[in-house]
Amino acid sequence: MGQKKRLLGDLDGVQFARSLNRRGFIGLSGALGAGALLATSLSAQAVPKIKSKAKIVIAGAGAAGLAAASRLSDRLDGAEIILVDGRKAHFYQPGFTLVAGGIKSADYPVSTTAEYVPRSATWIEEYVSEFDPESNSITTASGQKISYDYLLVTTGLMLNYAGIEGMDEQLIGKDGLGSIYHSPQAAAATWQLLDRFADSGGDGVFLRPATEMKCAGAPLKYTFITDDHLRRRDNRSKAKLTYNAHSGNLFSVPIVHEKLRMLFENRGIETHYNRVLSAIDPGKRIATFTSVEEGSVELPYDFINVVPPMRAPEAIRNSPLPWQDGKWASDGWLEVSKDNLRHARYQNVFAIGDIAGVPKGKTAASVKWQTPVVVDHLVAEIAGKESEMVYNGYTSCPLITRLGRAMLIEFDYRNNLVPSFPGVIAPLEELWATWVIKTVALKPTYISMLRGSA
Repeated sequence: MGQKKRLLGDLDGVQFARSLNRRGFIGLSGALGAGALLATSLSAQAVPKIKSKAKIVIAGAGAAGLAAASRLSDRLDGAEIILVDGRKAHFYQPGFTLVAGGIKSADYPVSTTAEYVPRSATWIEEYVSEFDPESNSITTASGQKISYDYLLVTTGLMLNYAGIEGMDEQLIGKDGLGSIYHSPQAAAATWQLLDRFADSGGDGVFLRPATEMKCAGAPLKYTFITDDHLRRRDNRSKAKLTYNAHSGNLFSVPIVHEKLRMLFENRGIETHYNRVLSAIDPGKRIATFTSVEEGSVELPYDFINVVPPMRAPEAIRNSPLPWQDGKWASDGWLEVSKDNLRHARYQNVFAIGDIAGVPKGKTAASVKWQTPVVVDHLVAEIAGKESEMVYNGYTSCPLITRLGRAMLIEFDYRNNLVPSFPGVIAPLEELWATWVIKTVALKPTYISMLRGSA
């Protein structure tokens, strides 16, 4: 165990950075320097505040809600800004994979919502139970009705573990059943399973759901992390790793799919397409997948990372706000313009983050780019003007491919690769600099985003 601790200690980002040689340090400084410039360009601009008595309700105080509240507080003077969310803990969700990979401790992603609520905003510590855009009001779980002039929907999404027959989220961390998405505690419990699996080997099963999901790269990077832990303990030959993609590709961007396909092939990870996890038998350790081509496929496992189907929270699904038809209707994603995230039928309603029914972007990186667009459109309307800001679908995935290496995949609605560090970080190369960005630099940037300064 001591050897494992030393290994993971050596891989901690800070110690890793300390061990860099001079050439490496120069490269890293260039990358992070470019990042700092990028952050500066996205910061809330120092412009005169707009005086307003507008009442703005923000439903949800996660990354999107807090970032929007901070930016609105910087742009408006006198407006009433109300955050509504019952969750007191705040989770840095991009850190869940690091916890489940044994790279960070369980408390790494955890802080409190209260730390980031701007002074000029009011936080109502309740969940929203009903949305009524016809009367411009919401109702909280206690029955409190709150009216608004403008509504920002930033509720995030719901993990639908019940959508998998036989799945019980209470079993996460037991009998080889892991899931990195549920909570920091579940991610830590999943690491304990992976730690034992890396010592023993066996059948490892990986997957993603057929629904829209947050951070679609997470199941892939966790497969890579598992492979690397097995290799570092000289047990890779004792394990069979199987990745089950829900569609005909591993990643929505074709060139990235092909890169990942080759990496999986080179590392002996067996890949199957168009398979969706439909049932699990924790007692027998059997996962059942449904496939149009193959019918029902049963896979035994010694370790599995269950990724649940995801959909909009119930209060959203039961409201008039979701798409009325099309591929995003059944799971309740909000019917908004992909360009400015304004609701198609209720012009005083916007969405930011996971809940938005747009082609890409259920990541923190998407929130970082969506929030300035929505805030600018809302403030412009209050000022009697029009905003020309457009969200182009930018999102990013720091895709860990082994401990100490990652690829920084950035792309837009059109699947164009849009690298932030051209000439420094090639998107499809496995680089230590990208690993350090993922494990060291991104969390401070995320915290700055919550405070409206990035």
